[in-house]
Amino acid sequence: MSPIAHTKISGLDSERLVAAIEPVLLSHGVVGVELLWKTDRSGRVLELTIERPDSNEPGGGVTLDLCGEISRDLSAVLDVTDVIPSRYSLLVGSPGLERGLYSAKDYERFCGRRARIKLVEPLAGQMVVHAELLGLNEQGDPKLGTEFGEHTVPLKNIDQARLVFEWSGSKVAGSPGSRRANGNGQKQPFRQKR
Repeated sequence: MSPIAHTKISGLDSERLVAAIEPVLLSHGVVGVELLWKTDRSGRVLELTIERPDSNEPGGGVTLDLCGEISRDLSAVLDVTDVIPSRYSLLVGSPGLERGLYSAKDYERFCGRRARIKLVEPLAGQMVVHAELLGLNEQGDPKLGTEFGEHTVPLKNIDQARLVFEWSGSKVAGSPGSRRANGNGQKQPFRQKR
């Protein structure tokens, strides 16, 4: 099982890259949420989002100092392993308040929170639903509270899912959240040029 919930790193040796990253994550007591290899205005970027596995808050316990420490350690490891042969920027941050949901464990962990879920097959005629996460059924599939009532949706029928930020307990479908935000909604990236 990968120490990173979601990876999108085409063009790189994913096995070697994840194997290089895993000990750094373990040494800092964090888990990887997303690992992305992408291009932005400055060139190629390796973006890693992390979180504390024991926190029920998305991005809880992830500080700018922690991101900096992990970035420095990871940079040194990636230099030694030479798993990325070209020039790139390394970006380490929190998954933010609107964290993606990738596994059954995520739906259980964030039980009671609201999420926006894009489905493979419609639920009550809808391809996208806003729901309260109600945990898992006996088979490990997410239970959802929607405007159409309670439903169990097989994980294989979920294309994408993301937590939805709510202001002061109100049920807000849209949000000002950032993928790299701490618990206060402040952006928290640590970028290191390589």
